[in-house]
This record gives sequence, C-alpha cells and structure tokens, in this order.
Amino acid sequence: MQGSAGASHSQTHGGDDRLRYSAGVIHLRRLRAAIDSSVSTNSTPDEAAVVLSALRQMGLLDAGETPAVTPLTGGVSSLIVRVDTRRGPLCVKQALPALKVTSEWLAPQDRSHAEVAWLREVSARWPQAVPELLGEDPATYCFAMSWLPPQDYPVWKAQLRDGCADLATAKQVATLVAAIHAGTAGNPALARRFAFDRNFFELRLDPYFGAAALAHPDCAPALRQLSADTAARKLALVHGDISPKNILAGPAGPVILDAECAWYGDPAFDAAFCLCHLLSKCLWQAAHRVHYLAAWDAFCDAYLDGVRWEPRDAIAGRIARLLAAILLARVDGKSPLEYLGEAERALQRQFARRWLLARDCTLAAMRSDWQAMLA
Repeated sequence: MQGSAGASHSQTHGGDDRLRYSAGVIHLRRLRAAIDSSVSTNSTPDEAAVVLSALRQMGLLDAGETPAVTPLTGGVSSLIVRVDTRRGPLCVKQALPALKVTSEWLAPQDRSHAEVAWLREVSARWPQAVPELLGEDPATYCFAMSWLPPQDYPVWKAQLRDGCADLATAKQVATLVAAIHAGTAGNPALARRFAFDRNFFELRLDPYFGAAALAHPDCAPALRQLSADTAARKLALVHGDISPKNILAGPAGPVILDAECAWYGDPAFDAAFCLCHLLSKCLWQAAHRVHYLAAWDAFCDAYLDGVRWEPRDAIAGRIARLLAAILLARVDGKSPLEYLGEAERALQRQFARRWLLARDCTLAAMRSDWQAMLA
C-alpha cells in the first residue's frame, strides 16, 4: 500500500479522446514531491513497538529483525506506516480510538475488523481492486497490506487537484463500486457478517448528518429522517468512504482503500459520497470545473448502468437526497473538507440547504443547478 493511507494509482492509458481530459504529463519534480509528501518523519518508539509486535504476531518479520517504521500522512482515523522488512516493504494500519479532527470524534477501534472483512470479501472476487491483505493482529487492531508504489499507483485526488479529471477513471471507479454492490446485494449471510451498524452510525451518520443537524436546526428533521432511513435499509455491502483520496488509479484499474466504515446497508451512500467530492472539486480548482462536471456525469452514468438489485429511479432518488446531506455535512459536520475556503463553503452550504429542503430532488436537477451556480 502506498503513502497517504496507501493511496496511489497509475495513469490510465487508451480510451476515447473525446471522453478524456488530461492536464498534460506530470513533471518529474511534481511527482517526486508528491511521493515525498506522503511520508512523515519518524514514528514514535511506542508506535513502532506496537507495529513491530503486531507484525511478529502475524509472522511477517524474521527472527531478530527490527525494521524501520515510517509514518505516512493523509489519514485522520488511523496510524498508517510503511515498514521496510527484509522481505520487502509493506503497509500497516492501526485504527485509532479518536480521530484527528478539530471536534471530539471517538470511534470504536474494532472498525479495523470491518475493514479486514471487507478486504477479504472484495479480494475474493475482485482481487485487483484492493491491496493484498498480508495479515491481521486483532488484539492491537493492526493489519498489514501490500505496499503499492506511488509512482505506479497515483492517488485520484492528487490527479483531480492537478486538473487531470480522466473520464475513464471516473467510469472505472463507478463501474467497480456498482459491481461490488450488485455482487453482494440480497445476501442474508453477508448482511449478518457485516452488521456493523454501530460503526456506521459513529463514523458516518452521527458525525455527518447528526452534526449538520445541530448546525442547521431547520434542516434537522430532514437530516434525522434521512439518517434513520439510511440506517434501516439493508441492500448490499457498502464501503462508506468512496472518496478520491481513497482510490488509486492502478495499472489494472482502480484500487480502493480504507474500508473502515464497511457495513451492509444502502449502496446509495457510496455513490453519493463520491459524487459530493466531484462537485466540491469544482469549488477547489475553478479552472477545471467543466472537467470535474464531466467526470461527475461519467460516474453517474456508469454507476446507474450497473444497478441490478433495484429500480434505477429508486436508487437515483436516494443518491440525490444523500448527496445534498453529505454536501452540507462536508462544510458543517465533524469532517469538513480541508481544501475549501470560507467563500467556497458558503456556496456549498447554500446549495446543499436548498436541495435538502426541496420537495423534489433529482440528480439531473441538482447537476443543472450546480452548474448554474458556478456560472
């Protein structure tokens, strides 16, 4: 797994030129800086001791081996490190009891078990879509994954930041997410295995919708009803954090990371979560808005094309409602988008409130309204 929570991906090759936008070849200096910025300085002795003890429990260290442990940047919920063992580099992740955000945000550490379970389930059918799981030490909430070199697995968020909104990548991500949803839908045994309702409430519904409801009392009834409806809907295996920062554009297609929020529930949440990021990027890098909106269209079309478990209109309606709520939560919830300034937050807040309170809410209408707002 690569730096920044193991996020990395490679350039997508080929594809219809009419459906692709590229900002040009990334200069070697920029690539080198991106790789270097994913690595922190040194781990603390306590952190290193926990990680090395866990790796010994997993049988991933040779006798007497004490390899270097290097923290990686990019995550707020976990300790993520690169460990350079004699057998080669690997990535270790440990869930933290408190997230590194401004507001107090406590979360159950056993969410690491949900992430490991998700990795095992997805790798059994889509092995190219996730890092290889090398071992787990449940007692310390640590697990080890393959190291994915940043130069081969660039982070989708970094590509979007640099104006490279490749439509093929957006389509591939949406197709993969829809395939996971379709392949796990209507499975009672899987629903029992991923009944992580408490985790999803504490990691998503409460810090996002609950916190936004406190900040916007007039929106509270809609947010609380949406939270209750989402919690009650059990349709497919949900990742819970389909964000460009957690997606690598790998040589064989997207690689999805950080499934701490994994839960058997409403797949509309995953689609809405990713679509929120594509809209917010329009405020972050205004020069590339047209390309982000094209990626939004590509994602929507590809995802809805993959829906097999329910009528497309039904899930599209839920995606739109969830999208409005998530847009509001990403400015006034416990995890605001770090790259938006106050002027951009105000625009996103105004838009999200309008659609959250609207009687009719559709993806097409929201997309048209967003484009008009940016004009």
